[in-house]
Amino acid sequence: MTSAKRQPQVRLEEAVLEAGKAAAAARRLDFNKYVERLIIEDTTGARAAGMAATRRLIDEHGVSLDDVEQHLDAPYGQQQPGAAA
Repeated sequence: MTSAKRQPQVRLEEAVLEAGKAAAAARRLDFNKYVERLIIEDTTGARAAGMAATRRLIDEHGVSLDDVEQHLDAPYGQQQPGAAA
């Protein structure tokens, strides 16, 4: 069963609105769903839990992740034969 949705009025600076719309589009969400997710993540602690998990991942595997990143970036840092200088 779906709960009834309410339509609040929110006033945002134009730049904030555009940034939010761009962020929503990047996640393939409509703006309303994006705002709803932000509120849910913020009020349930889901965002904080995700950030803590990310911090643990970086703390435990950061050196390995740096090595992988350097390996993936290596071809772009080298001059390709025949490429203009």
